[in-house]
Amino acid sequence: MKILNFGSLNIDYVYRVDRFVRAGETRAAASMQRNVGGKGLNQSVALARAGAQVFHAGCVGADGVFLLDFLRNEGVDTRYIRTVSAPTGHAVIEVEESGENRILLYGGANRLVCEEQVVETLSAFAAGDVLLLQNEINGVERLIDAAHARGLTVVLNPSPFTENLAALPAGAVDWYFVNETEAAQLSGKSGEKAVIAALRQRFPCARFVYTMGSKGAVYFDAAAQLFVPAVPVEAVDTTAAGDTFTGYFLATYYSMGGDVQAALTAAVTAAAKAVTVVGAASAIPKKEELS
Repeated sequence: MKILNFGSLNIDYVYRVDRFVRAGETRAAASMQRNVGGKGLNQSVALARAGAQVFHAGCVGADGVFLLDFLRNEGVDTRYIRTVSAPTGHAVIEVEESGENRILLYGGANRLVCEEQVVETLSAFAAGDVLLLQNEINGVERLIDAAHARGLTVVLNPSPFTENLAALPAGAVDWYFVNETEAAQLSGKSGEKAVIAALRQRFPCARFVYTMGSKGAVYFDAAAQLFVPAVPVEAVDTTAAGDTFTGYFLATYYSMGGDVQAALTAAVTAAAKAVTVVGAASAIPKKEELS
């Protein structure tokens, strides 16, 4: 079983602020850092640091070739990443004193995934392999359809959420990883019980991992439900929390023969460690740091 993460690669510009900038306001930032990032890259790093074999596919511009070097140093296979004639995607991230963040995203090269790349990349994977997707690249629906047709297990983190994801066929995605906002958007409901009931009804064959920040996380499918509380920590930066969780859950789940309890526990533990460190990919802990 191989994990293919077809996802975004970004350059992150992170600004520390005492509070978020309001409309029409200009404020000074306490500091600025340029980091590697993108939900795709972050999740590949989390998978690799959790011990999984992961292949990353996507696009960068000439200004983002250093992102490939970073991934290779993490043990991620980058043979399916293309360099294209467009600027690399980037994000402008405000992080306030509480650790909460706001993100302005520019797609750049991430929006230039072509049909040829999809076909060529998926041809190297087969039934039983896993395709992980987020929504920071173009062509997500095409990738889901093509992977489903090949018998791959399709895992979707619908972030950022857009209406095209709400229109996906009920049986196209095997796993959804959603936070509270995405779960509400996907279900059209609010409140944990109503959201879970609506998603079970709409996607009866799918498995869900529903993260709730400091409250913990829930796994559910049509027949079962399991909750694991969060590990209490003093958060300084939540940027990497969700991507760390996703990578650690998948790596643990597949390495331990489908043990949901172990996967949830590993994921909440790793996410808690990540939020105590400033940064995105750089904040994702290595497996040995959690033992």
